[in-house]
Amino acid sequence: MRGELALIDSNLLSYVFDDSEPEKRRICTEMVAECWKRKRDFAVSVQNLSEFYVVVTEKIENPIPANLAKRFIELVIEFQGWHVLNYNANTIKSAIDISTEYSIHYRDALLAATMKENNVFCIHTENENDFKKIPWIKVLNPF
Repeated sequence: MRGELALIDSNLLSYVFDDSEPEKRRICTEMVAECWKRKRDFAVSVQNLSEFYVVVTEKIENPIPANLAKRFIELVIEFQGWHVLNYNANTIKSAIDISTEYSIHYRDALLAATMKENNVFCIHTENENDFKKIPWIKVLNPF
């Protein structure tokens, strides 16, 4: 691993398969390729993987087949360069507190709580506004 372990948000993973956003797709594909080439490790949460599946199979302009999305998720889970972060019942309690304290959406708070429990304090995302409210998270927007 090179540098600080950072989480890649589901929106960036989704752009790898979204041909309606060519520049975002190029940038995100390059980021993901760095991990596959073992140039750096990235974190992703089970929540990200779940959100990714819904977006690429249902919400992007040209959805991909479910089996392709599933295979990508399987590869992420199996590859040691991806650190897959899980959460539990206590994470949900922490997420509620974070959501209330920083006035952010619960989904983002759950991701923040999961990151904190796994000592990941940096996130690559284009949805930076809510995460910037949390003082212990460094937010990087690749666009």
